[in-house]
Amino acid sequence: MNSPRERILDTATILFHQQGYNSTGINQIISEAKVAKASFYQHFKSKDDLCAAFLNSRHDYWFGELQKFVSKSSEPKQKILSTFDFLIAMNEKENFRGCSFLNLLSEIPTDKAAILQIIQNHKQDLRDFFRDQLDDKIKADHIYLLFESSIIESQLFRSNELIKTSQNIIDNLI
Repeated sequence: MNSPRERILDTATILFHQQGYNSTGINQIISEAKVAKASFYQHFKSKDDLCAAFLNSRHDYWFGELQKFVSKSSEPKQKILSTFDFLIAMNEKENFRGCSFLNLLSEIPTDKAAILQIIQNHKQDLRDFFRDQLDDKIKADHIYLLFESSIIESQLFRSNELIKTSQNIIDNLI
C-alpha cells in the first residue's frame, strides 16, 4: 500500500481532475484516501499546499508522458506534430477532461500567487519546449497558441477534430 502522502496526492489528483478544485473538500480527500486528518495535515498544511503538490506532480507526469511520446521522432517538425497526437491520446485516456492547469486556473482566486506561479511555470516550460524545437520564436509561439487552443476546444466540443486541424496548419507552417 502507498504511503499516506501518496494516497492523499493520488486521491486529490483523481478528485481535482473529476470534480474540480473548488468542489473537492479536504474531508472528502481524507475519507477517500483512508488517512487520518492529522496525517493529512502532517503532509500538507492546507488545501493550497496539496494543490501545489498536485500541480507539481501533474507537471512531472505530463511532461514525462509528452517526452516519451515525442521521443519516437528525431526531426523537430515530427516532434512538434507528434505533440498533437499526444493531445489526442491524452483526450482518449482522460475523457476530454482538458488541461489540469487551465482547469485550476479558472477556479482559483487571484490571491493564490504560489499556485498561479506553478501554472505559469508549466505553460512556460511548454512554450520553451516548442521554442527548443524551432529556431523561429514567432512560429514556436504560434504553435504553442494552437496547441493551447486545441486543448480548450477539444475539451469544449469533446472532439479531436480541431487538434487534427491545428496539426495540419502546423504541417503547412513549418
